Amino acid sequence: MFTGIVEELGEVVAVEDRGESARLRLRGPRVTADARHGDSIAVNGVCLTVVETSEGEFTADVMAETLHRSSLGALRVGSPVNLERPLALGGRLDGHLVQGHVDGTGTLTARRDADSGTDLTIALPDGLGRYLVEKGSITVDGVSLTVVEAAGDHFTVSLIPTTLALTTLGTKQPGDPVNLEVDVLAKYVERLLGASAQGAGAQGQARQEAAQAAKEVLR
Repeated sequence: MFTGIVEELGEVVAVEDRGESARLRLRGPRVTADARHGDSIAVNGVCLTVVETSEGEFTADVMAETLHRSSLGALRVGSPVNLERPLALGGRLDGHLVQGHVDGTGTLTARRDADSGTDLTIALPDGLGRYLVEKGSITVDGVSLTVVEAAGDHFTVSLIPTTLALTTLGTKQPGDPVNLEVDVLAKYVERLLGASAQGAGAQGQARQEAAQAAKEVLR
């Protein structure tokens, strides 16, 4: 579990194409300081498993599903990446609960820069708009952000200068893809409400059938 508070702006050192999968080598001295084989590190919001570490770098394998769901397949040598280690038990939850399981990729459609910060408008893939609400949380390339405006097919966020300076979002331009993870609580609530509605419907149908059977007996 992560928080969406980026610890380090890393860099892609090598990309190995393995057909349906890929192996990445990334530089991140801070996040690899205590990393071992099998540990997790979020890369642009994607939870990856450390294969090996060496001198401030680590390698991780990216499977076909992850390449399909995220923008990691577009990374090249020299690409900057947002890096975060998992939340330690008892640590501060400064962002929000982030799984590192990307729901899909959005596209930056507008960027408005001002002295106080920058507003980004991001187009949503089909099916994700229902999980966003104003002042709710969204993870963009691994960065925990607050939704300013939520529409069916897009949303906006406002970035402070610190976020612009310390993450990849500072250089994103219209047309660039971004990894999106919606608040997991919204997905669980939707599932539970759907199951509750189905259960209520089934109970109602059973009561109707019982009432009809009773009427047939009384005739």
